[in-house]
Amino acid sequence: MREAELWHRLETHLGVARSRVWAEQTVLAELGGRTVREALVAGLACKAIWRAVWAQLELPAKDR
Repeated sequence: MREAELWHRLETHLGVARSRVWAEQTVLAELGGRTVREALVAGLACKAIWRAVWAQLELPAKDR
């Protein structure tokens, strides 16, 4: 998964404005206590980031 796809999925589930704020403020344990933005800067794989987001938001299996 590329970063553009990660942002698209976040925007689909949270809306454009909310997804950016959520990605900067929500700390995810699955990402080592990082936010989505921090995880991207740290070089974590977008697929791993999405899995953590998916779990945090309790999205349906079809969106995994």
